[in-house]
Amino acid sequence: MPDFALYGETATSALELMHIEEIELRSSLYEWEIEPHVHRGLYQVIWVGDGMAQVALDECQEQVAGPAAIVIPPGAVHGFRFAPGTQGMVLTLDGRFLVEGDLETAGESLRQLFAAPRLLRLDGGEEGDAATARRLDGLLRQLAEEFPAPDAADAPVARWLAQAVVWRLAQGCARSVSAAAAGKRGRHHQALLTRFLLLVEENFLAHWPLSRYAAQLGLSTPSLNRLTRAASGRPALEYLHDRLTREACRRLVYTAAPVSRIALDLGFEDPAYFCRFFKRRTGDSPSGYRERQGR
Repeated sequence: MPDFALYGETATSALELMHIEEIELRSSLYEWEIEPHVHRGLYQVIWVGDGMAQVALDECQEQVAGPAAIVIPPGAVHGFRFAPGTQGMVLTLDGRFLVEGDLETAGESLRQLFAAPRLLRLDGGEEGDAATARRLDGLLRQLAEEFPAPDAADAPVARWLAQAVVWRLAQGCARSVSAAAAGKRGRHHQALLTRFLLLVEENFLAHWPLSRYAAQLGLSTPSLNRLTRAASGRPALEYLHDRLTREACRRLVYTAAPVSRIALDLGFEDPAYFCRFFKRRTGDSPSGYRERQGR
């Protein structure tokens, strides 16, 4: 599976913390088709303002018409076939760009929005769609104008605009979540949870013990479990197992590597144990899952 920083560019830790460009700028170079690939540690929003796209998100295939937002968390396999002339923006963010400076607000919005790959259709199906689409389109255009400015790296405007985009999208994805209901203690917990999710994304293949994650957050292991249970009703270990399972599913679908190789690449020394782990999580064996996905 190709692993890029920006599509067609080698993955590197030196990528700037934010990047924005028009869909046409890169897609037109590849005849409007972006093959399935992944980004490590990067969050993306594909804004389709006008036009059509065939979208692959992990194992799902969807067709989307603008206005719509495609939300891609780190490690999610994604690819696109855009209709020629499709108008929109591609916003790429390093998690640190959002959480530096205003962790309580931006961190919670980041967690809500990028909990899973998703499509947010704003074509009039829900009340307020048109207004939300106008605001998002305006914010992204302002951000695209601000991004190349000579003083953009030293000014806070680009961060404010990027945070506003994430916040607006998070509101659209979770209208029932009331920010006013969270007090100061709740916002602090949300910030810790965001940091935990970022650590999981960076280290899940290394099979860190929970105690190491907790220590990185300045918590005890029981406190980390209380934090995740308060947010989702699940212990912290479930977050790690979910991430490993999603990665296993992606590799089974998008690569031809044998199950034993995938097990080793995911940090399982014993392929038989990996098979038991996968079946316990999905109800299917790795080979059975791959067959049912048509691979």
